[in-house]
Amino acid sequence: MVRATERNTQARVACAAVVKIYTRKGDDGTTGLWYGGRVAKFAGRPEAYGSVDEAASALGMARAVAEPGSELRADILRIQNELFVAGAELATAPEAAGRLEEGVSRVTPEMVERLEGDIDRYMERVDLPPKFVIPGGTELSARLDVARTAVRRAERRVSALRHEGELADDTVLTYLNRLSDALFAMARFADEQDPELFEGRG
Repeated sequence: MVRATERNTQARVACAAVVKIYTRKGDDGTTGLWYGGRVAKFAGRPEAYGSVDEAASALGMARAVAEPGSELRADILRIQNELFVAGAELATAPEAAGRLEEGVSRVTPEMVERLEGDIDRYMERVDLPPKFVIPGGTELSARLDVARTAVRRAERRVSALRHEGELADDTVLTYLNRLSDALFAMARFADEQDPELFEGRG
């Protein structure tokens, strides 16, 4: 038993030694794009897919406090997966866009429609306050609002790509626009319903 344990430990150590997450290729301040090409890390494309990555991570913070088995938790996880699709598309230069696969590395109109269904499903169960909503009613709603603002930033970065003629397809921009609305609806669904909490929100 001891020898078997030692062998397992040695195997894990060997695997850890083989798997390296650094390449040193980015030490010069550039980053590689999917299907080839390198650009500066501060260029518009890395800014765009980096902002999408931030949004997905912010959603992870929300999912971590969502009730297990709840529709919110399931929807958040689905959206995180969809943001990986958006990130893959944005990490690809326009000239290589033809190599992308719908729903895997390219955002589809069906993904946008699904978000619209999410918005309707949550908003039909929410009574919005008559004033602007100040985030922080509950921990989950606050985290969803943080994720929403991260998505808004990503949308601005992608919009800049479009303005520069660097966006092969506008669907990913439409998706992010709709996603921020969906996260607003989800946050309000997760928010505190106590009317006193909304007093003074102007």
